[in-house]
Parts: sequence; C-alpha cells; structure tokens
Amino acid sequence: MDGFVELLSGLIEDAGIAHDRIFTKKRLLEVPGFFRPTKEWDLLVVAEDRLLAAIELKSQVGPSFSNNFNNRTEEAMGSALDLWTAFRENAFNHAIRPWLGYLFLLEDCPLSRRPVKVREPHFQVLPEFHGASYAKRYELFCRKLVLERHYEAAALLTSNKEHRLLGAYQEPGDDLGFGHFARSLVAHLGVYVT
Repeated sequence: MDGFVELLSGLIEDAGIAHDRIFTKKRLLEVPGFFRPTKEWDLLVVAEDRLLAAIELKSQVGPSFSNNFNNRTEEAMGSALDLWTAFRENAFNHAIRPWLGYLFLLEDCPLSRRPVKVREPHFQVLPEFHGASYAKRYELFCRKLVLERHYEAAALLTSNKEHRLLGAYQEPGDDLGFGHFARSLVAHLGVYVT
C-alpha cells in the first residue's frame, strides 16, 4: 500500500499543504485514542497543532476472506469510534472535525466474487447480505462507513493478481472510486490553504 501513501501524499502537497505537515513514517503516525492510548494511522496531516486528516489503507488477498473480512471491518469501525470519541473529548486541541478516509484494495479472484452463505440460527441478517460475495460485502461495508459518518470517504478497489503490476483495477461505483476519495480529501484540505 506504500504506492497509495505516496500518491495521496503527492495529492495533498499539490493541494497546497506543506510537505512537513504530511506524515507517513512510523513513529509519527500516532494520535490519541479514547479507548486506547494511541492509534497508528497510515497517513496523517497535522498543521498548527490540529489534526486535519487521518487515512487508513488496508488490503486483502485470499484465501482467508472470511476471517480477514471480520477482522478488517471490526478494526475500521473501532478505529473510527476511538478517534471520534477522542475528538469529542478534545484530544486534538479544539480542532474542527478532521477528514477521515478508508481505502481498501481487495484481490479480484473467483473466491472473492463467489456468493457466501450466511448463518441465521436466531435472527435474519439484513437482506443485502444474502448471497453477497466478499467483494460485495466490502462494497456494502465501505458505503455504510460513509453513510453512518464514521469516515468522510471510502474507496474500494479490486485488482487481479496477474494484472496488479500493470496498475489494472476496478471500482464498484463512483461513490467508492479513488477519484471521489481524492476529491473529497483535497476539498477538505483546501480550507486550510492560505
């Protein structure tokens, strides 16, 4: 995911944010949490003692889609809850609401596209999960993260292993595309450029 970090850093710099306000190196990626002391993000933008943006980048390749899906969703939801609760408790110096982004790259393969059964021993799952593949579940998850305002934008990209070095990828929709994600980030940061 280092390539995405570099790409996003370049877009942020092109938007007018000074290079020394963009953090991508370990030991400089931690911000306070509420439920834990700190959380390490993949990219931070901090200026004038204010958190302007925090971005989480994750990927998954097979074959353990089931366990990894649960771990990734729980982690993303927990990170957002932790940050927003710390924000409410003034952990970021009375900052205005930072921009939170979630970018996910999923392997495009038969296993990620195959419909997955759900277990309903006591209650029915929400209808959108019936027959949904892991790719569809990630799509639903990313949309719901934004719908529920846990993240300002989410991007979901899928790529086949054989074509990854060529940069070939797919997006499930414009709302989860990289372009939308990048425009949302740049627009938010534009407020801070003088």
